[in-house]
Amino acid sequence: MSSSQSPRSVFGARLRLARMAAGLPQDKLGVKAGLDEGTASARISRYESGIHEPNIAFAHRLAGELGIPAAYFYAVDDELAKLILWFGQLSTKQRKSLLEFAGQLKAPS
Repeated sequence: MSSSQSPRSVFGARLRLARMAAGLPQDKLGVKAGLDEGTASARISRYESGIHEPNIAFAHRLAGELGIPAAYFYAVDDELAKLILWFGQLSTKQRKSLLEFAGQLKAPS
């Protein structure tokens, strides 16, 4: 994804990638996240195409159903998005270790 994309299109593209990685069709993801069965597929399609963007609470529900951090949907930079996904898969102990390591890597102020 390029930095010239709007946040809405980034959200939609990342939602589609996460949904496909989870092996879920649009309708099933929508229903699992609490949408009405009759409109679930169309709503998820509108989110993925960038026509609409869900509110933050629903974005968190989608992320929960997909097993990913909601921040992934909003990361414009692809490398940051990967880090967010990986960070979300770590245990609390691993997260702490990674944060300590990253703190040592950061450039001096």
